[in-house]
Amino acid sequence: MAVVLGTDGYRYEVQDHWAKLPSGMEFNADVAAVGVDKDDNVYAFNRGKHPMCVFDREGNLLRTWGEGVFLRPHGVFMAPDGTIWLTDDGDHTVRQCTLEGKVLLTIGIPGKPAPYMSGEPFHRCTHTAMSPDGDSIYVSDGYGNSRVHKFTPDGKLQMSWGEPGTDPGQFNIAHNVCCDPDGFVYVADRENHRVQVFDGNGKYAGQWNNMHRPSGLYLEPGKQGRMYIGEIGPDMAVNIELPNCGPRVSIYTHEGELLARLGHAHAGLNPGQFISPHGISVDSRGDIYVGEVSFTNWGRRVRAKGEELPPGLRSLQKLVKVS
Repeated sequence: MAVVLGTDGYRYEVQDHWAKLPSGMEFNADVAAVGVDKDDNVYAFNRGKHPMCVFDREGNLLRTWGEGVFLRPHGVFMAPDGTIWLTDDGDHTVRQCTLEGKVLLTIGIPGKPAPYMSGEPFHRCTHTAMSPDGDSIYVSDGYGNSRVHKFTPDGKLQMSWGEPGTDPGQFNIAHNVCCDPDGFVYVADRENHRVQVFDGNGKYAGQWNNMHRPSGLYLEPGKQGRMYIGEIGPDMAVNIELPNCGPRVSIYTHEGELLARLGHAHAGLNPGQFISPHGISVDSRGDIYVGEVSFTNWGRRVRAKGEELPPGLRSLQKLVKVS
């Protein structure tokens, strides 16, 4: 029997085992980010031996690339010009590539992080976005910095903003970034449990709350595009089994009003349960693709109990919109 998540106009059927990988090939149970191109092909940026796996919408593997280039895949941004921007937090770089994997531009020095919390790019950067006019590139620099950097499309630094903290304009792991058609910049401020909103030059414009460790952001095109947020939920020993706080996918209006939450009360291994929704994207039909860093987060959970990771740990789910 099919598993269906959501209610009231936001119902999705879970397609279990959607991605068809050849025998012996795996994601290493960590799909850090997902992108969808204009033809609804799906780009799974993962931490296995083949960092980029490209699928058609039925889950058939079309090609792989990125072998020997990426150290620790983290973020995907699909640009309107048909290129893909890939953020590598282990290598401290952002690379612009063709959809076939040719590297066109590298921002950052591979393998050389800026000093911890120096504010200089990059120290374990997390995600990339582009302004609607294409004139600016934004990079969230969240693990070893608390910054958002603004670049020209050819990689020249224009400005940066943010510092460690909990006040407006401060960050505690700036984990993801996206832009709307009016040029506003949305930042997943993960450990402050909020999404902050800024204008294109870093002026604070507001924040969305009532979420738990937002990690993945996807904003639909258009003036009233909905926001899809992957929340990875609690992971401390004292609250890891706390219900109703994620992991889950939440859907919001463009203004930050909650429309739906998808998932179960607890993390789990069954279809429709989430482990760690880290990257998220939506295709032209409204189907959702959720990449999960399951090895990283479920591994932390079972190691704390002295258990072993289960084989075939799921790290990519497709949710097909049914109403």
